[in-house]
Amino acid sequence: MGHIELKPNEGATKKRKRVGRGTGNGTGKTCGKGHKGQNARSGGGVPLYFEGGQMPLYRRAPKRGFKNIFKVYNNIVNLEDLNVFPDGSEVTPELLCLAGLIKDNGNPIKILAKGLGEVEFTAKNIKIQAHKVSVAAKALIEKSGSTIVSLAK
Repeated sequence: MGHIELKPNEGATKKRKRVGRGTGNGTGKTCGKGHKGQNARSGGGVPLYFEGGQMPLYRRAPKRGFKNIFKVYNNIVNLEDLNVFPDGSEVTPELLCLAGLIKDNGNPIKILAKGLGEVEFTAKNIKIQAHKVSVAAKALIEKSGSTIVSLAK
């Protein structure tokens, strides 16, 4: 295998603009910024959202709704998903995260029995750690001989 010399494509690189290096190169003296004014100043210029004094879009657009900053979003785990764990194991939040059933975002874990249909919960004698559990899920867990440990503070 021969030695390969890697280099960028033709025209992919461009020399940087050396400003303020004499009047001969076109970017001397004022460094291409013209004379005075807001854009000539250090740190000058207008932000990207500025529309020249026109009423900006973010103020023209209608404001709607309400964002409740105290809303609690649960990590939902369906009871059928817990069948992947072997009998007699202890299901912790870390284990659920490793199995890809929840995201590690610090939100409380809630175990649900998936709605209307018949739920297949075949795992036996497992210990489930969760913050919340639905009534239907709790009944199925206890029926299978498993236990639920509350993590709620």
